[in-house]
Amino acid sequence: MKTRRLGRNGPEVSAIGLGCMGMSAFYGGWQDSTAESVRTLHRAIEIGVTFLDTAEIYGPHTNEELIGETFAGKRDQIFLATKFGIGVTGEGAARTTFMQGKPADARKALEGSLKRLRTDRVDLYYLHRVDPNTPIEETMGGLMDLRREGKLLHIGLSEASAETLRRACAVGPVTALQSEYSLWTRDPENGVLAACRELGVGFVPYSPLGRGFLTGQIKSPDDFEPTDFRRFNPRFMGENFDKNLALVDAVSAIAAEKGVTPAQLALAWVLAQGDDMVPIPGTKRVKTLEENAAAVDIVLTADDLKRIEAVFPADAVAGTRYPEAGMRAVNR
Repeated sequence: MKTRRLGRNGPEVSAIGLGCMGMSAFYGGWQDSTAESVRTLHRAIEIGVTFLDTAEIYGPHTNEELIGETFAGKRDQIFLATKFGIGVTGEGAARTTFMQGKPADARKALEGSLKRLRTDRVDLYYLHRVDPNTPIEETMGGLMDLRREGKLLHIGLSEASAETLRRACAVGPVTALQSEYSLWTRDPENGVLAACRELGVGFVPYSPLGRGFLTGQIKSPDDFEPTDFRRFNPRFMGENFDKNLALVDAVSAIAAEKGVTPAQLALAWVLAQGDDMVPIPGTKRVKTLEENAAAVDIVLTADDLKRIEAVFPADAVAGTRYPEAGMRAVNR
């Protein structure tokens, strides 16, 4: 596996990472796939995909526990990223989330994550969502304290705006910013990517395969399990689904010409957007992990990129990437 540097002065990590969320939450099917998830985690290390991404909210907590148990005694083989800042209250239909970015929140959350992950430090610790009730300078101050104590090595932000990133960097070093970015989510091109490059901050695209849609394997909303949150995502509903499927079909045709899968083409497109891109496609299956990892060796020519852009322009996607409440929490 090739490596890339996170930011101007950050650590080297595998050029493609592994998002672990789907092993424990949100997409459905995780309840019966723990053994396969463990095999996937072990296989990731074998093929050099050592940049692993989790969060306390995934479960909550169970995804960190899974990673902690899997890599007990093997901690130094992975570059471990986790996140804090989204609290949960209630159960089932009454479950709601809220943002919590105060220094005391960060400290409490990190202590819990360290126990679940069975480690004494986190390599990269993200603020999962910016807390509108806590100035980012205050959050950064708390994270800097934890960094000085050695409990985290690098600080990250997730779904922060360019302005928030600049304010954060004025307090201390931010190694990476994580936001959704793919062929069908170009939001970071609104100035966030430019700010990252100006400030020397690495960029970590999550959902680089459009939550699985860009793989070409999803043909109907009925393909989702009843508990899969994509059933309630505007891009996967009604006419939006059909319009977006046509875009994926067009890109899939280009992938077939090149002899690669649609997923590999989509990942290669992300990687081609800059050497500072370190995407973290998620999967709980060994076969998919290996397919995704192979995308690092795919070369897209300038003509390839133009053809992809022609059939899948940035403004062609139908529907927002989250319901209204979720959209209020991003790019803040």
